[in-house]
Amino acid sequence: MSVVAFPGPSTPPADPATGPTTGSPVEAAVERFLESLQAATTRAGYAQTLARLTTVAGPQHPVAALTPEQYAAVMHQWSTAAAATWNRHLSALVSFTTWAQRQDLLATNPARRLERRKAARRGDRAIPAARLDKLFTDPKHALRERLLWRMLYDTAARAEEILTLNVEDLDLEFRRARVTSKGGAIEYVHWATPTARLLPRLLIGRTAGPVFLADRRAPASGRRAPASGDVCPITGRGRLSYPRAEYLFKTASAELDPHRQGWTLHQLRHSALQHLAQAGRTAPELQAKSRHQHLASLGRYVRLGEETSARITAEADPIQRRRPR
Repeated sequence: MSVVAFPGPSTPPADPATGPTTGSPVEAAVERFLESLQAATTRAGYAQTLARLTTVAGPQHPVAALTPEQYAAVMHQWSTAAAATWNRHLSALVSFTTWAQRQDLLATNPARRLERRKAARRGDRAIPAARLDKLFTDPKHALRERLLWRMLYDTAARAEEILTLNVEDLDLEFRRARVTSKGGAIEYVHWATPTARLLPRLLIGRTAGPVFLADRRAPASGRRAPASGDVCPITGRGRLSYPRAEYLFKTASAELDPHRQGWTLHQLRHSALQHLAQAGRTAPELQAKSRHQHLASLGRYVRLGEETSARITAEADPIQRRRPR
């Protein structure tokens, strides 16, 4: 008795150069991956990197056919960036790759040839308080920017947390806002009087939607159309993006920076915590303000730096101490 096998589904031949010709397309897989992320700040950060991957590989390119060369082309855009920037974008690619492998969309690791970069040890990253005050109060800067900078400093929050705030998240009476932290937890950040005075001026007539809005109306359709939650229901303007906010801050602060390079939004967090440390706040108090899970994580934020070193040296100078007052 002979056994005849039933014909199975045919599999198109693989191209030796690109791999399989079928499978989940990159664009769809990226959308699914981003939707699986609970933390809005992580989702927003990864979206930029994975948009670059979609452009390099092509929206309909199979995930299974992604190659190390394509990943290298994605990362080439940040080849001259700081180590922290390079590592942040590489983390996005690695996270997507791990997720794709768990979903059986990808059998290889296209990120295997890419390595994290060792960040150079940085000195004092805090911005002097006098220069910050000048920046915060200079009327030539728009209200939106002055409020964002002041709010980041008052709260010592991450820039992503503040930029993803909606009006509904604000508690103006108690000067606080509900944010989604880096790990996805719901926490509160608190601000002082300068922020409390500016906020109502920015929110006139608005009760919902993003707190910080872009300059232009958001596209209503197409690939660049944002999610409905990122559009103001009254003005139709979209949410201010991190890259745009960072550019505006660096440009505005360049004239006050001795190196004329401008400062980053993240330096406002460093500055707030370091200034609190200089004022004598304890480590547990700083941890409560920064919302770090571990005290050890505060080390890079509260290095008291050159000013403290100079003051301690002067106070300990035996010649200075013997001089008549």
